[in-house]
Amino acid sequence: MYYLMLISVFAVLISFFLDRKKTIEGLKISVKKFSQITSPFLVMLIFISIALYLIPDRVIAHYLGGGNKPEALFFASLLGSITLMPGFIAYPLCGILLKKGVAYVVIGAFATTLMMVGVLTYPIEREYFGTKVTILRNLLSLIIALIVALIIGLAFGEIRW
Repeated sequence: MYYLMLISVFAVLISFFLDRKKTIEGLKISVKKFSQITSPFLVMLIFISIALYLIPDRVIAHYLGGGNKPEALFFASLLGSITLMPGFIAYPLCGILLKKGVAYVVIGAFATTLMMVGVLTYPIEREYFGTKVTILRNLLSLIIALIVALIIGLAFGEIRW
């Protein structure tokens, strides 16, 4: 992570020396965009933190981490499909779930459906792409997400042939 920050600082410095005006203008735009997205994501992060605090570990373990992987896979896929959250919140959440004993295959299903299937974005997608394309995209995304989850399960030895 520190390497990425150093590379970013180095790139901004190079850009600054090449064209100060454009670099300052770009930095102003990025600060403005960052400030626009910060509060909604901070609110989402707070709600997720509160929910994880209030939901007992045993409930999470029962629905997502128990020995019944098909049931856990179903719940994780359903939860991921109807939830809308950005990757930089989803991935740490997956890390928390992993520490609570949730299987990799279940986390894989949750994370991929979270990013690929859009139940909450359906109205917007339908408006731009039409009903048929939106439903087809979501169904294909769900199938691909489940395939990815199964491959993760095979790779980590949680699913055997």
